[in-house]
Amino acid sequence: MELQDCIIIGGGPAGLNAAVVLGRCRRSVVVFDTARYRNQYSHGMHNYLTRDDILPTDFLQICHTELDKYGVKRIMKKITHARQNSDGLFAVRDEDGALYHAKKLLIATGLIDNVPEVPGFQEFYGHSVFHCPYCDGWEVQDRKVGIYARNKDGWELALALKGWTDQVTLYTDGRRHVKPKQLEQLKANGVEVVYDVFDRLDGTGTQLERIVFKNGKTRDCDAIFFVNGYTQHCDLYETFGCEVSKKGVVITNRYQQTSTPGLYVAGDADRDMHFVVVAAAEGAKAGVMINKELQKEITDRNNKTAKQWPEVAATA
Repeated sequence: MELQDCIIIGGGPAGLNAAVVLGRCRRSVVVFDTARYRNQYSHGMHNYLTRDDILPTDFLQICHTELDKYGVKRIMKKITHARQNSDGLFAVRDEDGALYHAKKLLIATGLIDNVPEVPGFQEFYGHSVFHCPYCDGWEVQDRKVGIYARNKDGWELALALKGWTDQVTLYTDGRRHVKPKQLEQLKANGVEVVYDVFDRLDGTGTQLERIVFKNGKTRDCDAIFFVNGYTQHCDLYETFGCEVSKKGVVITNRYQQTSTPGLYVAGDADRDMHFVVVAAAEGAKAGVMINKELQKEITDRNNKTAKQWPEVAATA
């Protein structure tokens, strides 16, 4: 059995940054990557110093080149099962049935945004349909912006978008769940609420131009930000009974450790501040703590051996 120091499940910024840290610590690391990334539809990354506007694919290429320097293995397979044995070691199985073993396990699989199923949303997603104002608000400043919130409260996002444009409209797609107090705040800040049911989004190429409603009405719109929740990219953390917050993210301590010894979770899967730079930072923290754990285990084992064989240790 080939035993790795750490297996990392997830090839996004959290997993890759942890891999670089561990690679530089001369640890044996394997990263499993399915090439399905949350920002794969994005026109460019933002809020990351030195990497503003870079395409996610270009960013990942730079990351992979850096991994190669430190001998980190990357396997393009999906992990379908994971468990921990009585000795605390982890075993994971890929989609083809191959088994891999490691002393530590880091899950960094991220999230999947629940893109509304209204025709047009998926086609415009990442270009004129978004979910994060901090990532894409600058690009739509002073334009006609809509907030789509059928299943979730969208009034806070609508008010937040006022920092980028005065032309903000909240669309509920037929629902009437906006509370009176919220309506007061929206009205006071010049945000109109439209309850008409969506039929589709129309536009040219990747640029949204209008919203078409079931009643035949239309509204000019340059961009939409949706509030529709997200789901975990994988459910491996459930195998270990990890605690999950009301927002559906895994709860960890500040070092990315879970309640299961040796198991770490980093990136969007464990926080609700979903920036690439934050995910990368969490991966770095996890990498440092994993390395410290590995070193402590070696130190404790050597101390135990020295006590069992004092004369040999003294001679050495």
